[in-house]
Amino acid sequence: MLARLPPFIVRRRPLSLRKIHMPSLTGPRPVDWKAAAPPIPNFAPQHDSLPRLPVPNLTATLERLKTSLLPLAHSEAEFSDAAKKIDAFGSHAGPGNLLQSRLLQRANEREHWLEEWWDNLGYLGYRDSVVVNVSYYYGFDGQPAHLPQSPAARAAGLARGALVFRQKLLSGQVSPDGTKEGQFCMDTYRWMFNCCRIPGLYGLDWSVSHAGSKADDLGYIIIVRRNRFWKLKGIVNGRILSMAELEKQIQHIYDSTTDEYPGVGVLTASNPANPHNASILHTIHSSAFLISLDTDTPSSPIDHSRSLWHGSLSPSTSDAPGLKNRWVDKPVEFIVFDNTRAGLLGEHSIMDGTPTARMCDEVLDWLADPAFDLGTPSAIPPPEPEPLDFVIDDTTRTAIDEASKAAYELAESQSMSYYLTSYGKAAIKAFRVSPDSWAQMIIQLAYARLLRARGLNREGGTYEAATTRKYWKGRTETIRVVTLQSDAFVLAMDDPHVSCEDRKQLFDAAAKAHIALAKTAGTGEGVDRHMLGLKLCLKEGEPVPELYNDALYKRSGNWVLSTSAIFSDHFPVYGWGEVVPEGFGVAYMTGYDDRLQYTVTSRKEMPNQEFMDEIARAAVDLYDLHAGQPKSML
Repeated sequence: MLARLPPFIVRRRPLSLRKIHMPSLTGPRPVDWKAAAPPIPNFAPQHDSLPRLPVPNLTATLERLKTSLLPLAHSEAEFSDAAKKIDAFGSHAGPGNLLQSRLLQRANEREHWLEEWWDNLGYLGYRDSVVVNVSYYYGFDGQPAHLPQSPAARAAGLARGALVFRQKLLSGQVSPDGTKEGQFCMDTYRWMFNCCRIPGLYGLDWSVSHAGSKADDLGYIIIVRRNRFWKLKGIVNGRILSMAELEKQIQHIYDSTTDEYPGVGVLTASNPANPHNASILHTIHSSAFLISLDTDTPSSPIDHSRSLWHGSLSPSTSDAPGLKNRWVDKPVEFIVFDNTRAGLLGEHSIMDGTPTARMCDEVLDWLADPAFDLGTPSAIPPPEPEPLDFVIDDTTRTAIDEASKAAYELAESQSMSYYLTSYGKAAIKAFRVSPDSWAQMIIQLAYARLLRARGLNREGGTYEAATTRKYWKGRTETIRVVTLQSDAFVLAMDDPHVSCEDRKQLFDAAAKAHIALAKTAGTGEGVDRHMLGLKLCLKEGEPVPELYNDALYKRSGNWVLSTSAIFSDHFPVYGWGEVVPEGFGVAYMTGYDDRLQYTVTSRKEMPNQEFMDEIARAAVDLYDLHAGQPKSML
């Protein structure tokens, strides 16, 4: 789909095609771009207190790899061939030991051996659609009843809450994330506010942070309404504006923007040397965050999700109006709809979803509390919002139209389904089962049944993200969910010759294996990051080891199921897109006592609803297995 983009906007995505022809923005990426972002002062000591991400033992990684390939092999011969390549790779004369020594040397010379590689290969060099395939969305619950029920008030509450969180973060009042075992690394929080992703004309993108000592000067927000950009000062003379003041300012934007403006959010292009446009770009990049005031009025969970995920789609034209009203390179972009529904779209490149989930959770908690300080208006009115209007010529207008059509095709090519089970965490814990393992076994059972019904082989693995934030600058490692134990359980569930007791024992074994893999991945002892690091230690001209081209090895990293869980009781919807054309994105929540929440995304040609139907059936079957009661009782 992206290959259809016109040649003058050759870019990774047709929805934030920010190839603005200005040398200051499209030149080579600065070497020290990441170090230029100032740390959060009270988190700086973590640099010395948190351990560094380890380089796993080579033999252990290869054994884990071999184990993970067993259930994905299409035949004994295929597995045997891959196993021989693994043994050859790790043998005394094989390339693995040399590459391991280089990787250990790299780890000794850097504070994080993976960081630069992961930034570049995972995100900043990515050239497919970011919004559909990488960025994530959170949909919020409704405006609390004690607050005004207008979209301007909804946006004002989010604006004040986010500015309060920002102030607490910068003043050292935000405590570190963590578990009972210790703190998590908070380094990526420095990329939450006053930052923006910048397109690299010659390859790699980067992010720029404008945060620093002048925090109040940068306490302004960009508001977008009908594709028109506005600058709103949220902090005046060191004081965060009250919700009432913010509401009045935002209502002014609603009232002053009744016509559609050129959709530079879908293609921000400009006169190559126009200093006015350059100034606007700098203002957008350095803003604290952005709020998109969309004209859409989503009602159902799927409508809410899709409007957040890729913007509304015009039913009468091949247009994507919602994407024109965005700036998706901002790490924090709130979206408020005309019916007061709201949510967040997150840019994923250098900050994972957990920091923004915490920020949103705290902001929404505050707003739900009638005792939260909404501020007191000043006797002196704040300055009115300032419109930011780009200079746009005919060529740029044509580019916007073409990019919008390409964005429409991309968004329209996607399918989505949504499901809530009739039970949740409380019942699962009563069965003495990990809710995450339970949710993952539902997915495995459902997918196996889907493939069986269609007479298909499994052509990839299941990715689940595990956090490695116990380490300095840690991000994620892969839990390879598919195991011999999970496959044995899945097969038993539809084998009439297997008793319920035996099925339950197989489930327990599968859940136990999953928990063990999750714990191992959380300590940085996975497979995928280590194997990537070894491959990247090859020097120019050296042959790629045979293992990396093995069909089974490559299949194991083809993530036909990309899964992850996060929780907030304020998020009735959340998700992201599939990562391979033949795959599914599976976002789920296990934190509710009374329900599990699943959202499945895929391309239209995939059996999306059929897969969700199987998830629903598997959820009932798994409950019945443990409760020992007929399905009709659910």
